[in-house]
Amino acid sequence: MVFTFKAIDHVQLAAPTGSEDAARRFFGDILGFEEIEKPAELKKRGGAWFRYGNCQIHIGIEEPFVPARKAHPAFEIANIEGLKQHLTASGVQFVEDDKLPGANRIYLEDPFGNRIELLEWVNS
Repeated sequence: MVFTFKAIDHVQLAAPTGSEDAARRFFGDILGFEEIEKPAELKKRGGAWFRYGNCQIHIGIEEPFVPARKAHPAFEIANIEGLKQHLTASGVQFVEDDKLPGANRIYLEDPFGNRIELLEWVNS
């Protein structure tokens, strides 16, 4: 091969028009992502971009909007039990799932109904 994949640069999730403040509360205030500046040309489209370490989530405005119920990003977490406590205290519902051997994982929905997987590998 003459090319190499290096990493996932970002994950884009769709959201309805006017949802930027809800995205900031959820991804910024609750999940701890830092909002990053969108390029000037892309600001016109609405939405918001967030970063946590090397992970980026771009919230893009889409009309008509339909949440992604099956397709989803999955983020590896350190101390998922602490995250579960934080989500519960923040009023965010999640579903625990034990179907992936070696992983402690949960699913939740962002404020727009998009599915997100969060997992911690056991003994990693």
